[in-house]
Amino acid sequence: MSQTAVREVESDELVALRQLGLDGALSGEAKISCSALATRLETSSQTASRRLQALEAADLITRETVADGQWIAITDGGERALRTEYDAYRRLFEGKSSVDLEGTVTGGMGEGKHYISLPGYMEQFEERLGYAPFPGTLNVELGEESVRRRGAMEAFEPVHIDGWEDDERTYGPCVCYPATVVSEAEYDGAHVIAPERTHHDEGQLELIAPVKLREELALSDGDRLTVRVEEK
Repeated sequence: MSQTAVREVESDELVALRQLGLDGALSGEAKISCSALATRLETSSQTASRRLQALEAADLITRETVADGQWIAITDGGERALRTEYDAYRRLFEGKSSVDLEGTVTGGMGEGKHYISLPGYMEQFEERLGYAPFPGTLNVELGEESVRRRGAMEAFEPVHIDGWEDDERTYGPCVCYPATVVSEAEYDGAHVIAPERTHHDEGQLELIAPVKLREELALSDGDRLTVRVEEK
């Protein structure tokens, strides 16, 4: 669970991102001027420019300045941020939700076994998830469409696992999302685990469970499966 801290996007920046999407920047490059964006956002050109700078710094948009405006495109990260907002509103009006993420089983680096087994994490897993996980993770490489849908999962309220430290180092916090793993058989009672508020490989999922999922579901590298992540 390698971690690199990432700044949270402010609400006014998300409003600007949404407007850029409405102006065509989600489906490709769109030519947009600061003054036109400012009018739509009902703010000043200087403020609109600052929001564009913040979105670019967060890697949510790309932009190229030309004489009469800017060519702006929303990145994959920007699309995920918008999907997260969309799913939050959908849950507001439609109730609890779930998202299906499809991928293939892949081998890990063995780091999951080490981290999952550490007492500072294990005690919290037992208390907050209700079980002691098998010492290791099931690693899933997501398909392209599921990478885009992953933001919907991150809109759900997770189970929080606090960071902690021992005499040697500090260990970061992580989050767990209830999940059902579906292949030829089905296992209900797993959790997707990910570092909290950090950059991580969006194409990879790590799953924990009280059993060894590979054996429980007879999985091998390359097998296709679906991870259904559900609101708790």
